[in-house]
Amino acid sequence: MTKDGIRKALSQRQKRVEDPTDFVPAAVLLPLFEKGGDYHLVFTKRTETVNYHKGQFSFPGGRLHPGDRSLLDTALRETWEEIGLPPEDVEVLGELDDIATYTTNFVISPFVAIIPFPHKFTANPAEVDEIIEVPLPVLSDKKNYAEEMVEVGGRPIMQYFYHYRDRVIYGATARIVKHFLEVVWPAASVGTTG
Repeated sequence: MTKDGIRKALSQRQKRVEDPTDFVPAAVLLPLFEKGGDYHLVFTKRTETVNYHKGQFSFPGGRLHPGDRSLLDTALRETWEEIGLPPEDVEVLGELDDIATYTTNFVISPFVAIIPFPHKFTANPAEVDEIIEVPLPVLSDKKNYAEEMVEVGGRPIMQYFYHYRDRVIYGATARIVKHFLEVVWPAASVGTTG
């Protein structure tokens, strides 16, 4: 997998867009960097004081603000605010499908980007408890993956779980990770498709 290969995989597909009716538009950035021959994704652990998804691992991002010109602007602004990654250090490679959150009514547009390594992140203490960098081989290893059918809002939803050391990535973030792996690294993705 190369940067150009990721860009190509993202560009050769039609993005699925969720109907934004009754949802709040939001965006996240999947910061990706290469270290020691492996790509890593950057995740943040949300504080217990944020409004939504308290204590969960997520990608940097948030809701669309009136001053944002686009959802990409939202993702870049939030990434700067949350982890101190300046927009000029971000090379966007493409987009993934929109992901709806059924308990908090967001529709999230994920953007995949390459960032420089090393980079000194600065966690915003009001929003971020911890920043972790997870190698893609860990996320694609079936020993670190689980799935379970749960009922959310009266309908069955497949939930995915990625384990990294003593941490668990789940919810919308895990659905984004799963989709990312299916698109850019299908030979290594785990679990069911869809």
